[in-house]
Amino acid sequence: MDNRFDILFEPVRIGPVVAPNRFYQVPHCTGMGYRMPEALAALRGVKAEGGWGVVCTEEVEIHPSSDLAPYFEGRLWDDADLPPLQLMVEAVHRHGALAAIELTHNGVDAPNLYSRMPPLGPRAMGVVGGTGYEPVQARRMDKEDIRSVRQWHRAAALRAKSIGFDLVYCYAGHGLSLAMHFLSRRYNDRTDEYGGSLENRVRFFREIIEDTREAVGDACGIVVRLAVDELLGSDGISRDGEGRDIVALLAELPDLWDVNVSGWSNDSASSRFEKEGYQERYTSFVKTLTTRPVVGVGRYTSPDAMVSAIRRGVLDMIGSARPSIADPFLPQKIREGRIDDIRECIGCNICASSDNKVVPIRCTQNPTMGEEWRRDWHPERIAPRRSEAQVLVVGAGPAGLEAARALGQRGYTVVLAEGRKEPGGRVALEATLPGLGEWRRVIDWRLAQIQKQRQVSLYPGSPMTASDVLEAGMADVIVATGATWRRDGVGRTLWRPAPGCDLPHVYTPDDLLAGHLPTGRVVVYDDDHYVMSGLLAELLARRGCQVSLLTPAPMISYWTQYTLEQERIERRLLELGVTLYTRRILTAIAPDEVTLASSLTGAAATLPCDAVVLVSDRLPNDALYQDLKPALADGRLRSLRVIGDAEAPNLIAQAVFSGHLVAREFEESPAPTVPFRIERVRPGENTGHPISNR
Repeated sequence: MDNRFDILFEPVRIGPVVAPNRFYQVPHCTGMGYRMPEALAALRGVKAEGGWGVVCTEEVEIHPSSDLAPYFEGRLWDDADLPPLQLMVEAVHRHGALAAIELTHNGVDAPNLYSRMPPLGPRAMGVVGGTGYEPVQARRMDKEDIRSVRQWHRAAALRAKSIGFDLVYCYAGHGLSLAMHFLSRRYNDRTDEYGGSLENRVRFFREIIEDTREAVGDACGIVVRLAVDELLGSDGISRDGEGRDIVALLAELPDLWDVNVSGWSNDSASSRFEKEGYQERYTSFVKTLTTRPVVGVGRYTSPDAMVSAIRRGVLDMIGSARPSIADPFLPQKIREGRIDDIRECIGCNICASSDNKVVPIRCTQNPTMGEEWRRDWHPERIAPRRSEAQVLVVGAGPAGLEAARALGQRGYTVVLAEGRKEPGGRVALEATLPGLGEWRRVIDWRLAQIQKQRQVSLYPGSPMTASDVLEAGMADVIVATGATWRRDGVGRTLWRPAPGCDLPHVYTPDDLLAGHLPTGRVVVYDDDHYVMSGLLAELLARRGCQVSLLTPAPMISYWTQYTLEQERIERRLLELGVTLYTRRILTAIAPDEVTLASSLTGAAATLPCDAVVLVSDRLPNDALYQDLKPALADGRLRSLRVIGDAEAPNLIAQAVFSGHLVAREFEESPAPTVPFRIERVRPGENTGHPISNR
């Protein structure tokens, strides 16, 4: 290890316990929660194995009146919830890391759709959490309610201590917790000793911290997680206002400060909008007010940036959620001096989308994330080759690169042929769009790994036909030839080609990515609903075009609400002067205008334009695969697979997963009908806790 990184591996005392190093996996959701305890334990255990000195749970509900359904977070309502959490503690301790639990009551963020209990809050108000605009209100807490919540939190802390958690959180962050709701003037209009002045609004949080310290502080470090800035100016907690004052009031009460910004979309801003270390400008003041160690996040992926944050007195521990997802072995790779092996987070927030969609976590960079238990996948280890077989992979986009890399890791001889001069497929092109430079890490990391594998040969500028493939004489072929954007507008909304789609001023994303850019008045039609339309509209607006973006969806870039980007995208487009139309269907294209119709009423209108960009469905480039199928049938090929967008266009994360899956499955026994383990409940059990069904 380069000795300039030694400081990252110094132990840090946190109250009665000691973290073995400065790497701290902060609480983050996984979409697994109490529903998938074995999968969750394996995921957290891999983080500890990879060298993270502290590994935390996600938020853990302390009572049924803090029910976040339909989301699956942690749960510690009573003693029956202990066994699943103990699985995680044991998995983390097995590798010498500290296990931390983030206890929370979610207050007015919890609609209690499962428990059907009245939500609780500092005042009577509509809940702000759930799936959005729930027609549910919280009741104003009285003094008995406050005492009850304190008792529930204390009981949960004692339960956590009983199964070996080393750190216990008192949580006031992301706008999600009751403690933060009491702190906020927006939510707290009380006139008793829990409202009014800041000291009164801090009272409930102080009592929670003191209760927790009294209950478990002899054995557990007490951690406060606080959003020190909500980015709302004077309407919210801010680093120059009440955020600073709250830290000052509680400075020495916890054993560790975990500080960030709020809400979640600010805390986990995508790389399109914020770069490494972006939270420092909000959190750097905290260490000036306390002698306790401080942990913070900022999507740190560079060891030099980590060391800098510590040496400059910004942080004592490097907090991480997304970088620890992209590479659970990041600390170990730094320790071993393998900096170029770090699989850096690209900040796409596909991990966040998983929790928002209530499915197990996934990652664009790390296809094993979420598959540690159910598929028995390890991020660094893979089964060795079973034969001397040589594999031809056609297409060096994200799927083909990952397939070749993972097959090479297994020890197979691989020939990777790419038709274009530059490998990378769609990623190489999309990474040139505004703000997406870090997305290149998907291909750069894989190319760097392939260069280290003598048994993998890359041939760019080598388009292949079926005859070329057969002449190459390799019996095992994987086709990863990507997809092409449709030119006719057919997609979710239009099932027939848009009239006028063949006019010369009609473009697709492929045209723009190839450098063929329209000018003048441009209409961008979005029936894809992810990032592409917004990016192209931004690109054109920055080049001086007068851009209109229209979509059949009820909001711009609809799906990006799950990646925490939608509001930022819409705001940026408005700032750039892009005119936005929602619930509009493109019905016809003429030389100088488009016709659109309301998706609700059918009312038609026209919009003048000089060019149209159609962003709808993509067509798999599977012709090579189809041409090779007869060779598989007659025995000229032993195996033939199609993967990635050539099989079914999807997210880049799914393309990488597809490439990894085909490499894992190569020459292995055929997968069963259900190709992964499922956690189920045994008949007759009524504990509510799933167990593995192997």
